[in-house]
Amino acid sequence: MKRAVLGNSDLSVTAIGLGTMTFGEQNSEAEAHSQLDYARDAGIDFFDTAEMYPVPARAETTGLTERYVGSWLKRQARDRIVVATKVTGPGRTLDWIREGRLDFDRANLARALEGSLRRLQTDYVDLYQLHWPDRNVPVFGGVHFDPSRERETVPLQETLAALGDFIRAGKVRHWGLSNETPWGVMTVLRLADALGVPRPVSVQNAYSLLNRSWEGGLSEIGYRENLSLLAYSPLGFGLLSGKYLRDPQAAGRVTQFPGFAARYGKPNTAAAVAAYAELARRHGLSPVALALGFVYARWCVASTLIGATSLAQLRENLDAARVALTEEVLAEVERIHLRYPNPAP
Repeated sequence: MKRAVLGNSDLSVTAIGLGTMTFGEQNSEAEAHSQLDYARDAGIDFFDTAEMYPVPARAETTGLTERYVGSWLKRQARDRIVVATKVTGPGRTLDWIREGRLDFDRANLARALEGSLRRLQTDYVDLYQLHWPDRNVPVFGGVHFDPSRERETVPLQETLAALGDFIRAGKVRHWGLSNETPWGVMTVLRLADALGVPRPVSVQNAYSLLNRSWEGGLSEIGYRENLSLLAYSPLGFGLLSGKYLRDPQAAGRVTQFPGFAARYGKPNTAAAVAAYAELARRHGLSPVALALGFVYARWCVASTLIGATSLAQLRENLDAARVALTEEVLAEVERIHLRYPNPAP
């Protein structure tokens, strides 16, 4: 499997990583271990989780994903596995996580990291990510910045200094951003240089046929500043698999958790999904092969984080890596994108 070095670091990861946010909600511990084993045997060494997983986040299940990954990780050669996790941020109703003290100040970050290390049963994480910004910013389907939602936040200088200390202590090898904006990325890079703190090596943002917003200002930043994109939701919450076209009540997060997929219920999303599915059909491809084949081959993507609830889905996702989209198909993708630009940002 192809590999990529993240940012200006020495951290090399497989071009496909396994996302784990279903572990503990839709997948049992045994099923989680089966997926992890299958991915490892297929050549994947990059596994991404988060403090707040599984999703939808609930007090009864939060932390189970890291625990399931941890019980698997303790049986592996630790230095051959790249483990990424994310610290929960403020601004959302998640009061059961650290009693709701979610600001990115030194004490909260340290507490969150220790909790993740304990659940993961490891002494360090390879990539520690800020799950979303501490500050007021539109995320998870939000589009417009709203100044009226401004609130007091932890200065970025304190957050970066704490992350630098974690790295010096050997508890974190590298750190990254997630769900970030161009302003946020450039500000963090400037402050990291000024403070003498290691730069982030990656940004984990949504990227798919339904959301190519990275290709605006962020792709230039990624290229010029050597900052790697970790693409999540490459199948657009499963919509791009085409299963909901075949059966609107098909099993999946969209139907299992009503309202959870609001990001993908916006105007033009269904039409775009149908157009891409028809394009795939005309060229003898599955919708999954088209959607993942597109993301896997993009120059701006360092690693694509796939997720599944069954081994059959995981196998199909990995098989898509063998698909090479033709210039004709890619040209038609661009025509659809012009007609339905980023319907699910």
